[in-house]
Amino acid sequence: MLEVMSTELERLGNEKYVRLTTFRRDGRAVPTPVWVAIGESALLVWTPRDSGKVKRIRAGSPVEVTACDARGSRTWGSAVAGTARLLDERESDEVRAAIRAKYGLLGTIGVYGSMLRGGKQRTIGIAISLDGAGTGDDAEGP
Repeated sequence: MLEVMSTELERLGNEKYVRLTTFRRDGRAVPTPVWVAIGESALLVWTPRDSGKVKRIRAGSPVEVTACDARGSRTWGSAVAGTARLLDERESDEVRAAIRAKYGLLGTIGVYGSMLRGGKQRTIGIAISLDGAGTGDDAEGP
């Protein structure tokens, strides 16, 4: 099982975009395309602190992750279930650094542009630990 998670972590972490799906209390899925980087044992995502996905994660929403394009359309592979954790300030700084390193100039402009609009407190890092193999749920499909 650890090998499966490691493979999925690498596969998804190497994508340009992933679709992070959180779930509302009534069970409706809310997919969002996001930049992603690989941490030691989790996928790392950076997002505005006041976004709906942060509120849903704070409320205990499960998450799913799948490869997608910039518009959020699934490109290939099954969704992988996971558990998301909101990061503290130091860990969020590490996510910003990972995004800058992976996405180069574009990532650097994105991170610094966001800080100019609201400081570091405007955004937060999210660590997504993968639960295992893909769910096979392609209800939203490409």
